[in-house]
Amino acid sequence: MRELTTRWSDLADRIDAGTPAHRDRTVDALRAIAILGVVLGHWLVTALTTADGDLSSTSPLAHMSALAPVSWVFQTLAVFFLVGGHVAAQGYESARGRGDSYGKWVGQRLSRLFRPVAAVLVLWTVTAAGMLLGGVATGTVQTLLKLVLSPLWFLLVFAALTAATPLVARLSPLWPLTVVALVDIWRFALCGPGWIGWINVAAGWLVPYTLGAAWSRGAFTRRTPAALLLGGGIAATAALILWGGYPASMVGVPGAAVSNLNPPTLAAVAFGLAQCGLALLLRQPLARVMSRPRAWAKVALVNLSAMTVFLWHQTAMMAVTALGLLVSTDLPGLHTVPDSPAWIATRLLWLPVFAAALAVCWAAFRTYEQGGSRPKARSPQGTSGVPGRPSRIVASSGPAAGKATKAAPPAPAASADSTPIAPIGPIDPITLTADGALDGLDALGAADSPVPTAKEDVHA
Repeated sequence: MRELTTRWSDLADRIDAGTPAHRDRTVDALRAIAILGVVLGHWLVTALTTADGDLSSTSPLAHMSALAPVSWVFQTLAVFFLVGGHVAAQGYESARGRGDSYGKWVGQRLSRLFRPVAAVLVLWTVTAAGMLLGGVATGTVQTLLKLVLSPLWFLLVFAALTAATPLVARLSPLWPLTVVALVDIWRFALCGPGWIGWINVAAGWLVPYTLGAAWSRGAFTRRTPAALLLGGGIAATAALILWGGYPASMVGVPGAAVSNLNPPTLAAVAFGLAQCGLALLLRQPLARVMSRPRAWAKVALVNLSAMTVFLWHQTAMMAVTALGLLVSTDLPGLHTVPDSPAWIATRLLWLPVFAAALAVCWAAFRTYEQGGSRPKARSPQGTSGVPGRPSRIVASSGPAAGKATKAAPPAPAASADSTPIAPIGPIDPITLTADGALDGLDALGAADSPVPTAKEDVHA
């Protein structure tokens, strides 16, 4: 165990040393928090039951309305769009400075998003066909496919906003916010057609996206604007729920007449403003945490596989649920109706099992996101100012060829700085590279805005 801890510390130190000192690590931390919030939210508020003989989808929110505040914690998409707008606007300006064309820039950005999608679609096309041929009920197959494919709307909206960055980067968030409000007035107060609400799929998420673009231009160097976003967003959300008739849950609830998320309502957008304000206010505390090599390495590695985690987390949950059907009785918290506190307690016990299944999916499909290219040699400085050296740390199932320590001399160039070590994670074999993590973060975006400082807060 001690040797494993030492080797993890070595990997963390190499990632830390190889990170440019000017990189704003809080941007990557917020992205990781947003992705993990979505994953945990889906695992907690989505249930597959066998109550009607087939697998059907339901939610504890449909049976226990008092759990609505859970959705306030785990509905973190606004933060993801905030970070996406920040990184895209910053990256596009950097690309223009280098003389890169729009086509080259947007192609690189979108390929990172859509490479891993192909693997999901192929696997589930084959799986669905196999289930139907094997006699699985059509309703069950439809339920599973809906859970897998419904999150992909997020990618389509995010890709569209990314492609439109040159047009929307300097757009005031007040414009899309006004569109959301007018659509809701038409839809609810004036009894307009229901389809009009889908305009808010673009307008609603454009609000945090343009906030992120404004952030990249220095709009939130002081804390006051972020505090106003937080306070105003909370007040507006509370008013809309208490007196505007909007649902308290910030995610869709099966059977509910109105969903705050599909499509986004004014309440969801107001709640997103509060989330964005809180995220921006947390930058300085996050910067302190991210200065610790171990914490930063975890965030770097989550970001390296962010899309893989997002795309496969529902598959992991469904795989565990399907394997549980081999047991002759319904398993509590897995197949039973989520209508009691006991279900919540047992569901929490299943989360590590879902995580283990997701780790299997990660090991199998992460290459579609990370690509197969060899990491580039890097020589920037980390936060400590210590020059980083290129490193390729390989975890294999075989015995280690040599003991890896921080004092070990650099490997010869011909060996690509390889240091075989024992497995770091539960999946074996895997390959973890310090350079690969940093190159993967670069593919997600530069995130090179200045790190928040205490001086900025003093002058707020």
